Amino acid sequence: MNVLFYFGATLISIGAVCDLFGALGVLKFPNFYVRLHAATVGTIGGAVVPLFGVGFLALSADFLPHKYAIAGASFVTGVIVLLTAPAGSHALAYAAHKAKLVEWKPKCDHLEGGKDD
Repeated sequence: MNVLFYFGATLISIGAVCDLFGALGVLKFPNFYVRLHAATVGTIGGAVVPLFGVGFLALSADFLPHKYAIAGASFVTGVIVLLTAPAGSHALAYAAHKAKLVEWKPKCDHLEGGKDD
């Protein structure tokens, strides 16, 4: 066993913990915006981090015939999810705010009365 194996296994374990905390946050947090944040943390920590871990595990395995293809696909997929998940959650939050679907009483709302109403 080499260092890449242990590093990959650690990343997969961290991803499992992030998935657990994200799921608990979605169940227990009080409103849509905070739940959306918990879901995004669960997505980034629970999908991107384990994908990087799988990439490192694939690189550490000498018996895999296509280990570089598996590792490359894992890293590329992780980067794609890392770039798209925050943009998607931002779009959901912005749409919910504009449609006034969520009961929310902020002290200061910088989106209220914008030029693009």
